[in-house]
Amino acid sequence: MNLDSMLPTLGEWLKGTGPEGDVVVSTRIRLARNLADHPFTNRSSNHEKAEVEAKLRDCVTQLDLPHKLRYVEMGDLSALDRQFLVERQLISRELANVLEGPRGAAFDDRESVSLMVNEEDQLRLQVMRSGLALDAAWDEIDFIDDMIESKLTYAFHEQFGYLTACPTNVGTGMRASVMLHLPALGMTKQIEKAFKALQKINLVVRGLYGEGSRASGDFYQISNQVTLGKSEAAALTDIREVIHEIMRYERMARTALVRESRQGMQDRVARAIGTLQSATMMTSEETMDLLSSVRLGLHLKLMEEVPLETVNELFLHSQPAHLQKLMGEILDGEARNAARARYLRSRLRDSAGQN
Repeated sequence: MNLDSMLPTLGEWLKGTGPEGDVVVSTRIRLARNLADHPFTNRSSNHEKAEVEAKLRDCVTQLDLPHKLRYVEMGDLSALDRQFLVERQLISRELANVLEGPRGAAFDDRESVSLMVNEEDQLRLQVMRSGLALDAAWDEIDFIDDMIESKLTYAFHEQFGYLTACPTNVGTGMRASVMLHLPALGMTKQIEKAFKALQKINLVVRGLYGEGSRASGDFYQISNQVTLGKSEAAALTDIREVIHEIMRYERMARTALVRESRQGMQDRVARAIGTLQSATMMTSEETMDLLSSVRLGLHLKLMEEVPLETVNELFLHSQPAHLQKLMGEILDGEARNAARARYLRSRLRDSAGQN
């Protein structure tokens, strides 16, 4: 199976049209679920995994949703296609990297809903929205979860709640994450100060691709850690309050940077766009950092020649799997960095011509 048809589109969550979009890129809520009377994935034989996969595939593909889910089996996908889905945030790196046993994923054409089968838990539901949209994301995932639970019996304990493979997910099984773009806090060396209180209220900071990933391009994900003994509503309230505070700090830092050194900021943005338009070699990390400065410049109205949606597209298309799909060949090392630079030059030239 080939996923090239997805290349021309951006998922709804990455379009930058949601609330508080200058700072908040996206909101994601995940639920971890397992089926009653089936051993968890890490204790299952391939035969048992196949039974679970068949049950869940039949269930999710028949859900009566406004946007029908497309189901793909991981075993039918190349390593490149699996990484492509990771870059689009539709599956986890864990699901992509497991090479044995039946496993799959389902997602809609908006790329706002995705479900993973036989990851660490037998079912991981995910809803993503553009901007800060915790309530809307929760309402949608709660609705889908209820639909599935009306057809299948989850592993559930009256005292502990939903049972999961990892004890840290027992209870609600919910992880809510908000992806923030915080370049000004990074530039003013205030990022640690902004994050220092998070652990005290059981929130955690991760990079662009969640657990185990580093912060790249000034993107950070903030999510809850506690799923036991706290309701979904209470967890969402905690996150919402913290996100509003961090947004306030970031906007204050942006205002101070422009007030104290507007010309310096304009120069930083101009150098970033100039490098992207002229470099002949470009790593993924350098691309992310430069696009971060461009995105900041757009929101501070220090430049106008590149649409925000183009910048968001470049964040995605410059990632390794997307780039190789766009080039139509497998690339490594210098060849990939050279192809990335060519693509960036071409795409930015086309964008400037359209404006």
